[in-house]
Amino acid sequence: MPHITAAIFAGIVGVLIGIGIMLIAGKMGLDRAREKSQDILDEANSKAETTVRQASLDGKQQVYEMKLQAEKELKSQRDRIQATENKLVRREDNLNYREENLVQKEKKVSDKEKLADSKLANLSKMEEELQQKIDNQIIVLERVAGMSQEDAKKELMQIVEKRTEKEIAQYLHEQQEEAETKAADNARNIISLAIQRYSQEETIERTVSTVTLPSEEMKGRIIGREGRNIKAIEQATGVDLIIDDTPDIITVSCFDPIRREIARQSLEILMKDGRIQPGRIEEVVEKVTREMDETILKIGNDAVFQLGIGRMNKELIKLVGRLRFRYSYGQNGLEHSMEVAAFAGMMAAELGLNQNLAKRAGLLHDIGKALDFEQEGSHVELGARVAKKYGENAIIVNSIESHHGDSEPQDIIAVLVAAADTLSAARPGARYESMEGYINRLEMLEKVASGFDGVDKAFAIQAGREVRVLVKPDKVDDIGMVKIAHDIREKIENEMTYPGQIKVTLIREVRVQELAK
Repeated sequence: MPHITAAIFAGIVGVLIGIGIMLIAGKMGLDRAREKSQDILDEANSKAETTVRQASLDGKQQVYEMKLQAEKELKSQRDRIQATENKLVRREDNLNYREENLVQKEKKVSDKEKLADSKLANLSKMEEELQQKIDNQIIVLERVAGMSQEDAKKELMQIVEKRTEKEIAQYLHEQQEEAETKAADNARNIISLAIQRYSQEETIERTVSTVTLPSEEMKGRIIGREGRNIKAIEQATGVDLIIDDTPDIITVSCFDPIRREIARQSLEILMKDGRIQPGRIEEVVEKVTREMDETILKIGNDAVFQLGIGRMNKELIKLVGRLRFRYSYGQNGLEHSMEVAAFAGMMAAELGLNQNLAKRAGLLHDIGKALDFEQEGSHVELGARVAKKYGENAIIVNSIESHHGDSEPQDIIAVLVAAADTLSAARPGARYESMEGYINRLEMLEKVASGFDGVDKAFAIQAGREVRVLVKPDKVDDIGMVKIAHDIREKIENEMTYPGQIKVTLIREVRVQELAK
């Protein structure tokens, strides 16, 4: 029992000692932790103080830099304001100087006006006095000469007219030379460049008005029993077929070139096919008519595309295609319009104008010729009407109206189209005319030139492109030739119709002969 008690006591003592040791050790660890915490806190405070000091320094540095930047900007603004003020001061000085000048000029003008008014009043007074003296002199002259004022005036006007006639002729001559000097070179360059650049072939295609038959027997087949085949062809196409004694040829006659072409193509198809009877005739004519509409539209589209003038109303394109079957003096209507468009476009490009507008106006200038065999009116009137109808530019409408001189051109493009039209029609090989019409034109030209006083002889040369006039040297002097040439030109322009231009050349020749024996 005592052993157990001692053991318990010993255990209790051991526990107490262990607890004491643990308490001592815990106190020592707590002290060390406190010391370590204090060190950490001190270090943190030190770093915080350092950071605060650094932040304060950085802030002061930024404030200093911002202050410097602000002062720099303020100085720059002050400099700009000062420069502006200096500029305004200079302007103000200039305005003041100008104002002073204006005041001085106004004063001078006012003085001149006063002087002019004074002189005008003096002139009016002098004019009245002079008129009074003239009236008195007229009365004296009428009494001395025994002539009335009207008779004296007529005689004086005749004298003045004779004296001034030479002066007027001289003035016309000088003006003409000056105009030719300024305009001839530019016009010649522009036109020659346009002709040189235009590489269109000059071959002329002509609508065939006759159909060649493979044999005489074919005439009978085309006529048919009791003429039913030829009646069916004429009724379906609207043309007249002329069958005479001319071997292997049938003549197709119609004022409408489209109908004539349809009839020609239909006859060729029927002859190749061999089946010529009314039912087949109507079938072939209907087929050719449909194909002709498509062909016309394609021809018009090709022309517009080739010129590169942009989109155009479909009905206008059809009319352009119809020009392919229209001829004037043997010149194909579409080829002529294409030439005019090309020439006008080139000249417009040389002058810095709208090239596409000029080409479009050139292509449409004769568009009325596609309608003039169907509707009343000239091709100029019809062309202008249809161009307005389909919304073409006013310049194009004016070009159509003025290209034959029916109205005044309102734009230089209209003038170019008229010039291009003349170039295309008058170039060599472009047109032909009947011998009778050619002879009549030459005779008329010589007659017009011979109808002036002082003209001895007149000769039409170069196929009517020039008229050469010989004047009487004892009645017409060198100055008077200018007036006669001018009058002949005006009379030709007013009374004659001709393609291109006609040159008027006057010749005054003085011959002196002596016979040596």
